Amino acid sequence: MNELIAKTGMDRRLAEIVQPVIEDMGFDLVRIRLMGGQVPTLQIMAERPEGGIEVDECAEISTAVSAVMDVEDPILDTYTLEVSSPGIDRPLTRLKDFDTYEGYEAKLETSEMIDGRKRFRGVLAGIEGNEVLVNLDEGTVGLEFDWLTDAKLVLTDELIREMLKARKSAAALDEKKFDEIETEADASREED
Repeated sequence: MNELIAKTGMDRRLAEIVQPVIEDMGFDLVRIRLMGGQVPTLQIMAERPEGGIEVDECAEISTAVSAVMDVEDPILDTYTLEVSSPGIDRPLTRLKDFDTYEGYEAKLETSEMIDGRKRFRGVLAGIEGNEVLVNLDEGTVGLEFDWLTDAKLVLTDELIREMLKARKSAAALDEKKFDEIETEADASREED
């Protein structure tokens, strides 16, 4: 388990419990964090392998994860479970994310200094082997995926437009499915 998905030892332990449940349901675990506070929050970000997740799917994951967590009982205190999508300015936690979001602006942070810095902001240029390529003002750099401690998309107007367009396309597809079902129902009524 890489540190972008689960940072701390406790997060990794929780991911070992939760990830198989989420994957069995047909989703990918994007990130898991146990965050402190008066009542700790277990935050789980998940999505379908092709991207996206609906509110009712988050609720289904929450129900399934709650059942497993009740049995395993890894968190001693009372906590709040929060299951959500990664959001528009999503964390980039898997190597494939850097390829999927090629062309978008991102912020990345490394564990060690690289050319005198740990923080990078630029346009993702895909992956090459185990390296994440980023176009910076001074040129393209390759950062080993294992060096990364944090990475996320930058919320830009272009990113928002693309996500809205993708949602609109998905909604249009759903409407076509509805029309097909309605047509099939009409045809079966005519046969009767």
